[in-house]
Amino acid sequence: MSRMIIFDDRAWPGCGPDAVDLTPMTDLRACFEVRTGMLTTRERLVGQWEPGLAAVWAPDELEAVTAVETGVAVNVLPPDDSFFCVNGRWVFPAVRFELRLGQALVERESGHVVAAELTRADAASLFETGKLPQSVERLEHDSRFLLRRPWEVIAALPRVLHTDLLGSPIRPVEEPPDRVIRIGDGPLLIEPTARIMPGAILDVEHGPIVLDAFALVRPGATIIGPAYIGEHSQVLDLAIIKANTSIGPWCKVSGEIGATIFQGYSNKAHDGHLGDSWLGQWVNLGAGTTNSNLLNTYGEVVVRQRVGGSNRRSGMQFLGSIIGDHAKTAIGTRLMTGSVIGTGAMLASTAPPPACVAPFTWLTDDAERSYRIDKFIEVARTVMARRQIELTGAMELRLRSLYQEATAT
Repeated sequence: MSRMIIFDDRAWPGCGPDAVDLTPMTDLRACFEVRTGMLTTRERLVGQWEPGLAAVWAPDELEAVTAVETGVAVNVLPPDDSFFCVNGRWVFPAVRFELRLGQALVERESGHVVAAELTRADAASLFETGKLPQSVERLEHDSRFLLRRPWEVIAALPRVLHTDLLGSPIRPVEEPPDRVIRIGDGPLLIEPTARIMPGAILDVEHGPIVLDAFALVRPGATIIGPAYIGEHSQVLDLAIIKANTSIGPWCKVSGEIGATIFQGYSNKAHDGHLGDSWLGQWVNLGAGTTNSNLLNTYGEVVVRQRVGGSNRRSGMQFLGSIIGDHAKTAIGTRLMTGSVIGTGAMLASTAPPPACVAPFTWLTDDAERSYRIDKFIEVARTVMARRQIELTGAMELRLRSLYQEATAT
């Protein structure tokens, strides 16, 4: 069996924004670094592939930040004779591809490569051109395997999260801590360093709950499985964490949250509703920030990912907010159904913001302007330092480049 290469194909022919657009999820990270359940896609794939990870392939603008994030070779082929190449937009667990050397699984509709077992020369050709060599046998499949839009992550979350939780290496406990209420007989997996305070309620009747290392659940909080609380994250007093929620590491959450992913290092530490949503890293939602996840018509939610872009049918009745990294909201902010808030946006208006907010927008009642990049970097450093995290040179360069792209017009 060959070692694995996970690739991000968004810069390849046929994968442009009209076909694949995961903004703002992937503004600052490769597609395989997105948390798509309890785990990121890379963590899930590597955990299922015994030979291990040889390298990853990322768009040029994300090469440096991906190298820092993964700690493996990026956009360089190691000296192996062959590789198992897997698309980083493939998230579904418990699916095995039986491919022989020189074969590739391809989505029939899109023509996008899902996975391929390739010689070193064929892998080099694929990553250089974005196309399979003619000598490779294409096994076309009618199923859709690959993510195309960020709301598809939310749609897939119940299936992916449940499988991730059941595969967690954390051992189940027979009984919860003293004066903690357990509902149901489902799996309750608590890492020994996690702490649950008296009066908390853990409901595993319809799915497992995983509390990772040094997680904290405060008194009166309710967690309904399936749910994941990541390392060092805190579920604050009287919070209600509903089913199909994944809270990444170092988050503080409160209020009502359901069917939502926190990438990590983000806070919703006050009352307010957040449902069927996705948050990047270093997001802070001010007290009382609330989103709608259902239209009054009960109809399909239509989404606009980019200012001036086309409306897209989501295929979903329940869809809340997709919020990019480093975005902030003021107290009492109201987010409309299917909102997309760009990376680095600052929302501080008393009226509901537009359903699509461009990256680095500074929105107040008086005006809409661009966040000054030097001030933004200063704030980012301050926020990250509170978690003893340093803004790397690679990430600062990517943020400045993204700012230039966003404010060029």
